[in-house]
Parts: sequence; C-alpha cells; structure tokens
Amino acid sequence: MDTERTVIVVAGGDPIGEDVTDDLPEGAYVIAADSGLDHAISIGASVDLIVGDLDSVGAASLAASTETPIEQYPTKKARTDLELSLDAAVRLSPDRVIVVGGHGGRVDHFLANALVIASPTLAACRVEWLCGESHIYVVRDAVQLHGTTGDIVSLIAIGGPATGVTTVGLEWNLDNETLEPFSARGISNTLMRTFCHIRVTGGTLLSILAR
Repeated sequence: MDTERTVIVVAGGDPIGEDVTDDLPEGAYVIAADSGLDHAISIGASVDLIVGDLDSVGAASLAASTETPIEQYPTKKARTDLELSLDAAVRLSPDRVIVVGGHGGRVDHFLANALVIASPTLAACRVEWLCGESHIYVVRDAVQLHGTTGDIVSLIAIGGPATGVTTVGLEWNLDNETLEPFSARGISNTLMRTFCHIRVTGGTLLSILAR
C-alpha cells in the first residue's frame, strides 16, 4: 500500500499553540518559511528545508539549524516567503500540504496567505491551513470536517463561483447550490454533530472550521 506523502509548511506570524502538534502527522517533510523556523523549533518540529529571504527569522534558530538546507532569496522579491515555500512543497509532488501559522500580524499578509493556499498550482494535492483557532480546508471536490457539535463552519467561494455545493451535517445544509465570490452567504453555519461532509462539483471553496 502506498504511503500518503505530506508536506508541512510552517509560516511566520503569531506563535503557534502547542496543541497544533496534535493535528500534524508524523513523518511529514517540513519546510520553514523564514521566521516559521522559530515556530517550528518552538513546537519541536524537525525542519527539512528553510525557504525565504531570512529577514525575520531569529539568529538563534538559524544557528541551531546549520545542517538544514536553505533555499534563500533576495529581500526585494515579487513573492512572499510562504508562496516560495509552497512552490518548494509542490516540487515534492505531495498528496497533502498542511500550512501551519501565518495568522496574526499584518492583514495584507493574512489575506494574501488565504489566496495563496487556494492557488491552482496546488490543485493536485489536498491543502489545509491550521490558522490560529481555525482549521481551513481548500475544497475542490469533497472533504470531511471533524470538530465539536456547535463549532462554526464558514464556506467562501474563491477565484470564481463554487458550483454544486452540497453539505451534510450542518444546521443549514446546501443541496447542489452555487456560492458566489464576493458574497457572505456561506458564513457562520453550525456543525450539528462531530463531523460534516462538503462537496463541490466546480470551482474552489475555502471551508473554515472555527475550533
């Protein structure tokens, strides 16, 4: 049986809670996006690759990672450290990519991160984002969310309409409907049990489970 290949990308931003490690699979390849190295070390993750311009990572973290390969870029660049790290992840042909962190701090970075994780360049793998108290899934076909009854679930179409949206297990379920971008229609639904199913037949959804 083939083993699923997972790449974890640790981003910068606010510190990562120790409980996040409970959601991370063992044996995954770990990429640190610049100051994401500080966060990776703080949660005890073993980093396989460091990517970025290294303008915000701590000197102590770099000194403790002298054996780790670095893919360094100039400070004046057209792409963010997270975007470059995701490019590196794609080169590994993973089945699943999990982005950790990247919340808090500057709003422009947060919004750009939300767009970047839904990029078509990542369409060949399943993408998740552990972002603060939320677990975000990029849905291009189907996903099952696991949480606690009463958790908030929001669905946001990104890049264009999401068609054929069908949900099971939410307070207000959708049945083969269309969610339009630039609309808040899918915001603040409620998980009615410990899991729910979300399916789309076209387009891309960000499914946000507020834990």
